[in-house]
Amino acid sequence: MDFLNFIEFKITDVLDIILVAILLYYIYKLVRGSVAINIFIGIVIVWTFWKLTELLGMEMISSMVGAFMQVGLIALIIVFQQEIRKFLLMIGSTNFANKRNFIKHFKFLRQEGLTTSLDVNAILGACENMASSKTGALLVFARNNSLDFVKSTGDIMYSEVNQPILESIFYKNSPLHDGAVVIENNYIVATRVILPVSNERGIPLRFGLRHRAAVGITDKTDAIALVVSEETGNISYIKNGAFVPFKDTESLSNMLKEDLV
Repeated sequence: MDFLNFIEFKITDVLDIILVAILLYYIYKLVRGSVAINIFIGIVIVWTFWKLTELLGMEMISSMVGAFMQVGLIALIIVFQQEIRKFLLMIGSTNFANKRNFIKHFKFLRQEGLTTSLDVNAILGACENMASSKTGALLVFARNNSLDFVKSTGDIMYSEVNQPILESIFYKNSPLHDGAVVIENNYIVATRVILPVSNERGIPLRFGLRHRAAVGITDKTDAIALVVSEETGNISYIKNGAFVPFKDTESLSNMLKEDLV
């Protein structure tokens, strides 16, 4: 039966499915945790429905949905502008050629021996102590995109992450406390870093320049940011230019390990 010809797989068909699965996986990673995830799921559902109606020979509804998908392409580019930019940044990143970071792009294929030994406990311990004393802090964690363009605005440093150093950097009388700290793998690589400040009007007025700077850098790159508020002592987790809520320190720890380790 011609209807069942699609069951006859060739090697190219298998390769095609694998490539599409990888592409969808990385698109999902880009939009996960943001409002765009709902739009992405909706697009997948509409596209699946479109292909199903084509397969079943339902020409009228298939042509209507197909026309909607084609006309909506421009709208999708506008809606996913930031996500497309981050995807292109990931592909064209200078770090992509590095073998270690190249493997990190395929995190779901890594073995345990290749994981990055980020000291999450030291980071959270420092943030909790600074939160209790209402000491303002901004930590930026590099992932795949290079942060050289912001590291050059601060003081270069190469020190392994540990709790006392982080707390001493952001101590109010320290000459290094202004600006952000950039962390790559398990090393503090720059302090007093000046970050691009977001002009997004949707950010609540209660958040100051630290939070706007964190939104700005995570919106332009795939970096992760932790902010300790000087006014309230609250800790904020910012990813993809958005505040990601968490219940407690344990859930925050799990998110850091999921995104960075």
